[in-house]
Amino acid sequence: MAVALTGNAAAGKSTVAGMWAAAGVPVVRADDLAREAVAPGSEGLAEVVATFGPEILQADGSLDRGALRDRVFRNPGERARLEEILHPRIAALRDRWMALRREGGAPLAVAEIPLLFEVGLQGDYDVVVCVDAHEELRLERLVKGRGLQEEDARRIMSSQVPSPEKRRRSHFVLDNDGSREELLERSLALLDLLRARARSKTRSGAAGTS
Repeated sequence: MAVALTGNAAAGKSTVAGMWAAAGVPVVRADDLAREAVAPGSEGLAEVVATFGPEILQADGSLDRGALRDRVFRNPGERARLEEILHPRIAALRDRWMALRREGGAPLAVAEIPLLFEVGLQGDYDVVVCVDAHEELRLERLVKGRGLQEEDARRIMSSQVPSPEKRRRSHFVLDNDGSREELLERSLALLDLLRARARSKTRSGAAGTS
């Protein structure tokens, strides 16, 4: 069973992804795929540099993600161009990863996809899980936790589909307004449910081929 894990900036989806991975579920994280798409020597990095210039590179030749982020979030046109370069490459890497999990017989595999609804991928997954938190709490996490300027944090937040819409369109919602321990309890309870569904789906599929 393919599960998409989504949510807006600083909602806690990466934290949930880590919790589920620690519980033994195959999880592919968006940040890992994004880094692979622009790894040194990759076609993705070459196209990014050709588009935005060598000033977005660090001294070792790797991508300066902070510099690039600061630039594109101040320019919607440049952000769209970056997404045109990266999204197809990230999608291809994710699809290959999911295919390998299916071939390996994994009953449940999770893909963290921050922009799931923005790019219209929700129909590709059996279940969509949205991690959410109140807007002001997410803003605080971006500013205090990640060191962003409030203007930049609000710009990032405003570029995403509003949380109420993501909640409405998801199968399950994990609220992350409390402690890490509370999120862990909620995420593992949902994981138990998803595992049960995956086992049921696997048994149904096996029965259908017998």
